[in-house]
Amino acid sequence: MSNRSTFQPALHAEWIKIRTLRSLVGSLGAVLIATVAFGALTAADGADIDPLFAMFFGVSFGQIAAITFGVTAVSSEFQGGALRQTLAAVPDRRRWFAAKATAIAVPVLAVGLVTGTVTLLVGRAALGAGQDRPTWAEGLRAAVGCGIYLTLMALFAAGLAAVLRSGVATLSLLIPLLLIVSFVVGDLSGNVADFLPDRAGQVVLHGDWGGSLGPWSGLAVTALWTAGALCAGAWSVHRRDA
Repeated sequence: MSNRSTFQPALHAEWIKIRTLRSLVGSLGAVLIATVAFGALTAADGADIDPLFAMFFGVSFGQIAAITFGVTAVSSEFQGGALRQTLAAVPDRRRWFAAKATAIAVPVLAVGLVTGTVTLLVGRAALGAGQDRPTWAEGLRAAVGCGIYLTLMALFAAGLAAVLRSGVATLSLLIPLLLIVSFVVGDLSGNVADFLPDRAGQVVLHGDWGGSLGPWSGLAVTALWTAGALCAGAWSVHRRDA
């Protein structure tokens, strides 16, 4: 039997789990609502900050919903012996984890791209008087980058959840990290903070950036963090008892 013919049923099963779990659907809705709402408020405020980032400022809050989605999708498998039942149907643990990651990535990317587009349109309309509107090229880059960034962060969280095997522990680690780094040391540039996953990935949302990373190189750094987390998660699932 080919890998494709065995992967598709696993992916279909994981998609059914995500589609039928209300908390996961709610998290996806929260990504859109939080990002657009906080972005519009910041853009309308007219503060003396980068207009493009003002429009996409809500991503700082929308990403919390995205990582919650990734964490919940994985951590639910470690409750009540669910993983043992899953592995009874899909004995190849790596293939199952790949299906889980794909089932997480596809809806988050779709919602993230919609979120980026709506944020761009609402944000341009809400920009305060006297603020220069970013070009459509800058806005399109940020909208696409928004979708990619949210997807990477959801997968990063999913990988960590597979290692820690606890949704509470994973969120207790990630949420303070994201909020503290973004709001306390986020204004520092040219140091190690620029290479943290959230700081690096959010460069794509800025019209001006002063650090060592650009929009796409920043997303590449976040992608490396995500790949590392997923590899660690796959190793943990493969080596540890269900």
